[in-house]
Amino acid sequence: MTRRRRRTRRIRPWRRLALLIAAVPGLYLLAALIGSLVPVNRGWDEPAEGVTVLIADNGVHADLLLPAVAQGLDWRPLLPKSDFAAAAADAQWVAFGAGEERVYLETPRWRDIEARTMWSALAGGKRVMHVEWVADPSYAVREVRLRPAEYRRLWAAIRSDFGGPPRRLDHPGYGPRDAFYRATGKANAVRTCNEWAASKLRIAGIRTSLWPPFVQGLTWRYRPYDQST
Repeated sequence: MTRRRRRTRRIRPWRRLALLIAAVPGLYLLAALIGSLVPVNRGWDEPAEGVTVLIADNGVHADLLLPAVAQGLDWRPLLPKSDFAAAAADAQWVAFGAGEERVYLETPRWRDIEARTMWSALAGGKRVMHVEWVADPSYAVREVRLRPAEYRRLWAAIRSDFGGPPRRLDHPGYGPRDAFYRATGKANAVRTCNEWAASKLRIAGIRTSLWPPFVQGLTWRYRPYDQST
C-alpha cells in the first residue's frame, strides 16, 4: 500500500504538467477571443471625410493598404518601384504586412508550411516587412477612414518599423509586384502578423481590438470595402 501511494505521488506532478500543456491551446484561444472583443480607443468615431485605408484578408493574414501619396506623405522615394520585378506603373496603393522571417520567406503558399516553420511562428524569430505595389485593390475586404492626423500617425508607425532607410532582402518575393524588407522587432505567437496590423491602427488612435492574433479578430470592426466609392 505504501509503495502504491509513493508511486501515485510521483505520477501526479507529470499528470499536472500534461494537463497544463493540454490547456495551453484552449487558454490561448480564450485570450484571443477576449482580446478581439475588447476595444481600445473606444471613444473614436469614423470621420465623414479623410484618408481611406484598406484592409486585405486572405483568411489567415491581414495587410494594410495605404495610398502611395496622401497628406503630403509619399512612399515612392522610400519604396521605389525599381525595387520590384515588375510593379505596375499605375499602382496607387502600397500594401504592408509584417511577420516572422522564416514563415514569410520559406512559405510561398500555406500548404508549403513545415513543422520547423510553424515552430518559428510560435516561438519567435526576426520580423520582416512584406510590401506590394497594388494597382487593383479590389481584393481588399474592409475599409476605414482616418482623419489627417490619424493617417499621419499610422504612416509614421509603419515607416518606423523599417528601422531606418528601407533595406530590401535578397528574395524574389511571391510575384513581380512584391518584395521583402528588414523590419524591427520580433514576431511570435503573441506578436502575430494580425496583431502587428492592429498595433499600427492602435497607434493611429482609431478603435481596434486589444489583442487580435487571428485576422477575424481584427477585421470585424471595420466596414466592408465599397469599391464603388
